[in-house]
Amino acid sequence: MGARDFPAAMPPPPGPAGDAAREYAFSGADFERVRRLIYARAGINLNDTKQHMVYSRLSRRLRALSIDSFATYLDRLEHEAGFASTELQQFVNSLTTNLTAFFREAHHFDVLARFVAGLGSAPLRVWCSAASTGEEPYSILMTLVEALGAGTSARLLATDIDTNVLDTARRGVYAQESARACGEERLRRFFQRGAGDNAGMVRVKPELSRMVEFAPLNLLDESWPQLRKFGPQVDVVFCRNVMIYFDKPTQRAILGRIAQVLRPGGLLLVGHSENFTDCRDWFVLRGKTVYARV
Repeated sequence: MGARDFPAAMPPPPGPAGDAAREYAFSGADFERVRRLIYARAGINLNDTKQHMVYSRLSRRLRALSIDSFATYLDRLEHEAGFASTELQQFVNSLTTNLTAFFREAHHFDVLARFVAGLGSAPLRVWCSAASTGEEPYSILMTLVEALGAGTSARLLATDIDTNVLDTARRGVYAQESARACGEERLRRFFQRGAGDNAGMVRVKPELSRMVEFAPLNLLDESWPQLRKFGPQVDVVFCRNVMIYFDKPTQRAILGRIAQVLRPGGLLLVGHSENFTDCRDWFVLRGKTVYARV
């Protein structure tokens, strides 16, 4: 994807959040450069209301790298190949929003359980395209084990553009309070409880962790080699609350590639505010935010 034209950024409001209180100067031109870079790299559209979020998150990178201005940081990202080769991923990580929870949008897991129970003994492959810190992938795996049994050969590919959250997901360690959304029975069956210094924490049991492969993947990439290696086609795709960050042309390009890797009759599960009924050549609506591959 290339850069596109964006409307001019609005200046920050006066007061404590304005430039006078900032450690680094952050101009409208700086914000426009950030918008173009993150759009080209990850397809994310940042609107004018995100200026303070961008400043807050990227100023941490400037501080960590001992860089004294946004202009210098962005110059190095755009023109210094050695710097960009490592820092562009940190730039993307900083601007990626990761909001997740165990069994979020719970009706999808009921749909998943019913769907896989009707597939028989064929090998099952599921792709979670926005794994974040792991709560969604592990919710999927708990559902698969409950529906198919502990000896299931089902496999899950869990990807995300943010490499930091993938490291958290691989560890599979969570505050017990956040895991309570799974319910007490699942907590006993699928998690190990911490003791001593780890009291109040839980870890996903090997029964689940051995069923998942975590891998970095940028949905804007055209090849998706991780899917070719995992597939060749998958039965279910979770792509929830991802497309809201993309414009319509980017959404359609990504949905077209999802259609290529999702087998006919397979399910695409999307977020509660996402609607793709204009892609009827690939998908047909089967329920609330549930589509089937034509």
